[in-house]
Amino acid sequence: MHLDHSHPATPAVSADAHRPDGTRRAVRIGLGGPVGSGKTATVAALCRALRDELSLAVVTNDIYTREDAEFLLREAVLPPERITAVETGACPHTAIRDDISANLEAVEDLEDAVGPLDLILLESGGDNLTATFSKGLVDAQIFVIDVAGGDDIPRKGGPGVTTADLLVVNKTDLAPYVGSDLARMAADAKAARGELPVVFQSLRGESGVAEVAGWVRQRHAAWTAQA
Repeated sequence: MHLDHSHPATPAVSADAHRPDGTRRAVRIGLGGPVGSGKTATVAALCRALRDELSLAVVTNDIYTREDAEFLLREAVLPPERITAVETGACPHTAIRDDISANLEAVEDLEDAVGPLDLILLESGGDNLTATFSKGLVDAQIFVIDVAGGDDIPRKGGPGVTTADLLVVNKTDLAPYVGSDLARMAADAKAARGELPVVFQSLRGESGVAEVAGWVRQRHAAWTAQA
């Protein structure tokens, strides 16, 4: 089935693109979404796709563990010094929206240790459809859902689905096995999001993360032009 994934023009970037010392800071992109939607796998794929052209690093968030960071380290998607973990000790949205200090410290430590960086990916721990990142922490947000979670998720909405800069509908290869209707999900996502872009993705497919990586490149290009 062919689905229209055309994207509108990348929105203008307005946040301060410089660190306190006047040097250009990395563009920060957050990835949120429910448990098991494929956030960490998407982060890993993005690292593989972009690491030869951009200087990047990753901050992961888990409640009491370093599980996601350890997965990325095992997969060797980046050198170990470019991957760090925040243990939130509470619901994941607390550290990405309410009290972002631990994540900001992790970002600053990465830029001090391995900078200058072009891109920092910040992955939230698995949360619900209300999860959003503070605009003081990230410059753009990707929200990841998957077809196995039910093809009614785009229709249910929630701030993550309706307001994220990019919605990724992941694991499309599973649709025939879980009874999810991709055309219905596309229509519901369009109704919920208007002109905001949506990508249907299977990391097992031939194109993999290519479309999301292209979107990230656009964000980085806009950020660099502003800086």
